[in-house]
Amino acid sequence: MRARAVAAAALASVSIVGIGWQLGSQAIGASQSLASSITGTDSASATNTAASPKPAADAAAAEAISATAASAAQSGTFTGPVVATRFGNVQVSVTIAAGAITDVTALQLTNHDGRSVQISNRAAPILRTEVLAAQSASVQNVSGATYTSDGYLQSLQSALDTAGF
Repeated sequence: MRARAVAAAALASVSIVGIGWQLGSQAIGASQSLASSITGTDSASATNTAASPKPAADAAAAEAISATAASAAQSGTFTGPVVATRFGNVQVSVTIAAGAITDVTALQLTNHDGRSVQISNRAAPILRTEVLAAQSASVQNVSGATYTSDGYLQSLQSALDTAGF
């Protein structure tokens, strides 16, 4: 039974530390207090602690931190740098309004040859849709368009950094 409580504590700690990595030190502090409250109990109270509303409160706090950070972002259109790839340059601009990404525009896409143009023209709308859905540059590369994807996301992340997003 004690081993089960320790395993539950470790799982809760890993989950919340993952959130903390994304949201900052406040969420990490919350994960440490949750982990310490679980490890100091027997298996019955560990189950009760894990089922208590505290993790939900921690998640709500993490969302509030994220919302505050997003609302601190400047509104406007921000242009990322030109990123040189093996198949040509890539440059992206992003429009932010009310703390949300509202548009992403590819200003330059790879154009080394007809094939790279074709690949970029296929990848750009997919990347745009994924970025708008994720509200960040943390999206997967488009299969078969690695260079375009990497350049697009690098330029986008720089533009988001400039905006404080």
